[in-house]
Amino acid sequence: MSVPPDVPVVVLAQGRTRTEQQLIREWVAANHRGAPIRDLDSDASFDDLSDDTLLVPVRVTWVSTASSSRRPSELLAHLSPRRPPGPLQKVLMRNSPGRAGVVRGEPATVGDLRARFAEETGNASSFATYVSRVATVAVDRAERRLIGDRYKVPRQVVEQITASSRFRAKAAELAKQLDRPEADVLADLRECLNELVTVQSPAAIDAFRTVLSPMHSRAWKVQVDTSNLERLRAMNKEQALVFLPAHRSYVDPLVLAEVLHEQDFPRNHLLGGNNMSFWPIGPLGKRAGVIFIRRADTDAAGDAIYKFALREYLGYLTAKKFNLEWYIEGGRTRTGKLRPPKMGLLAYLVRALQDERTEDVAMVPVSIVYDHMAEVRALDAEQGGAAKAAESTRWLARYVRGQQRMSGNAWIRFGEPFSLRSALDEAGEGPAQLDKVAFRICDGINRATPVTSSALMTFTLLGSHDRALTLAEVGRVLAPLLDYLDARGIPRTDSDPASPHSLREQAGLRAALDQLVAVGVATVFTGGPEPVWSIQAGQHRVAAFYRNGALHHLVTRAIVELALLEVSAKPVCESSIAEAWAEAQRMRDLLKFEFFFPPSEQFRADVVKELQLLDPNWENQDGPDGGAKILSSSRLLVAHRALRSFFDAQLVVATALAERDPAAEVVTGPFLEECLGLGQQMLLRGRLHRADSVSRELYSSALRLARHRGLLETAAPGSGEDEAVQAARHDYLAEVTDVLERLGRIDRLEADLLEEVLG
Repeated sequence: MSVPPDVPVVVLAQGRTRTEQQLIREWVAANHRGAPIRDLDSDASFDDLSDDTLLVPVRVTWVSTASSSRRPSELLAHLSPRRPPGPLQKVLMRNSPGRAGVVRGEPATVGDLRARFAEETGNASSFATYVSRVATVAVDRAERRLIGDRYKVPRQVVEQITASSRFRAKAAELAKQLDRPEADVLADLRECLNELVTVQSPAAIDAFRTVLSPMHSRAWKVQVDTSNLERLRAMNKEQALVFLPAHRSYVDPLVLAEVLHEQDFPRNHLLGGNNMSFWPIGPLGKRAGVIFIRRADTDAAGDAIYKFALREYLGYLTAKKFNLEWYIEGGRTRTGKLRPPKMGLLAYLVRALQDERTEDVAMVPVSIVYDHMAEVRALDAEQGGAAKAAESTRWLARYVRGQQRMSGNAWIRFGEPFSLRSALDEAGEGPAQLDKVAFRICDGINRATPVTSSALMTFTLLGSHDRALTLAEVGRVLAPLLDYLDARGIPRTDSDPASPHSLREQAGLRAALDQLVAVGVATVFTGGPEPVWSIQAGQHRVAAFYRNGALHHLVTRAIVELALLEVSAKPVCESSIAEAWAEAQRMRDLLKFEFFFPPSEQFRADVVKELQLLDPNWENQDGPDGGAKILSSSRLLVAHRALRSFFDAQLVVATALAERDPAAEVVTGPFLEECLGLGQQMLLRGRLHRADSVSRELYSSALRLARHRGLLETAAPGSGEDEAVQAARHDYLAEVTDVLERLGRIDRLEADLLEEVLG
């Protein structure tokens, strides 16, 4: 930028050592000879400067260089590559002149800055502090052009937020609502913001990656679908991206961060629970972009202040186009499929749009799946009733030790991004607006999720009716499912036919089965003429975890199978394939707390596609046995394998409610414990199909459905309402029993099909 000679210039310099200050003086002599130099970080007044004075912010930036030098100075410098220790800087500059350079931020006149200061802060703070803050941000932006977008550093955030006149007006409103002095509320807000705000130090980011890399680097080879990344990069120039990944493992944020780092995306601001803020994750994470969020405050006023601070911080970050990341499920999946979404952070982000803090943000569903995970066994134990292990430094050491064996691949796919503002408009006004947006996110994650080989292998072995299969038999049973997935265009991790891991080839099948054996999910018997594989005893819930990661691709097909069987059971005068619509909708309602379904019109279209895949001539198969004929002629039936464990869990909850006094309150924790005991007993008595249905998570989902249906209401004995509650609970039990009877019929059809396939 050329500056006319008659324009006065003042250089605002950020030089922390003698070497850096000398570099800045040399730069000023070459570019703005005679210009005075002021300390960028000082609070000195600018009253002596005219409005046309141009302020030029500069800083010395150090970069790592490839070097084979073994000099002690070089080795020590690489311990802190972003800013070498002061005593070494002069030596480094002599040996490696390219290690440092002066970067200049966007200049601005004093007059322009005074106008912006008045507009943004209402002159409620120090102009000198404001100039220092703006200059620092300008230099940060210039520095990113040198070191890359992956280091996008927010500075002086608390000051920027609290200096805003809009913020102070909102804080005054909050103080009035809480009936507290405004100064006290402002002080508490500042304290909350200091707790929340993370400053992304490039050195801390690198240290964070180095210290925590053993949690994932040896366990998986990361496979990334990069097809959407250029589109995301272009969108990121205009607005913040909000990455919303599926949550399967503690290492999800580390894996995603490494992928984005390698692709030179700015580091996300990751929002996570403060249960992970122990040493060393807490101190490093705080300076590497992690925002540790506390649990709900027991003090109502304190909770209101904290939530306000968090909303303001999210609004600030999105307004400044800093990318965000959080896990909408609120915790790791315990069953292998997506959990119901938590709405809190999404509601705060929507509030930022409604308050015009930012024009828009792009929501990015992200799928993260793993071939195998060591922590699945801990998740399995929790489903059986065990307490979750508390995170701590000792826990971290144990976790890292468990991650030292290769477990296959981690698969990262970026779903279809969408505008949050447009999604809100499409969802319409009303209480369901936020739910619709959250479900769109979850549906986007599911659609992006590929079917892994471990999911396909466990789906096959769990559906073998406790029969061990040879390698050739596994291939014959699996082939119709692979054909179905290909017909639907559903991504698979083995889909490359040239890949040695293709499940259409015996070598790929053998490798996938051997890996299941290696991790203890399956067992192989080699004492006969040829090896046979089956699920390891006691590992059905673990196997179901991997299987469940693919079920969202199969649930509509399974619902269609159930609907067709129901239609076939009706008298001739009532029977029509068209009636399958109502039954499919009823099945969808029964499963609404287990799976994420698209809007009704899309669901109807999906049902038609499934009918066409089952039988292209399905519309001409009317009559009392039309639906049954379609199922009997199919090469693939999935309903029993896909849905039995979920309806078995509903059977346990429905039975527990039907046997419960309507006057007794249903308290979630104790009731789930009761269901675990009842479920185990029903399993031992043969009333449940498999052990994977004895699951706290599945009972919790069934309980949400019962609450939605009003089945948890209490009623006094003899009030008349008690009989209504009891009748509704028995109706629910009868409904679930009817579905299970149909699943049993499909299971028998599938057993016949299995016999035919295996000969």
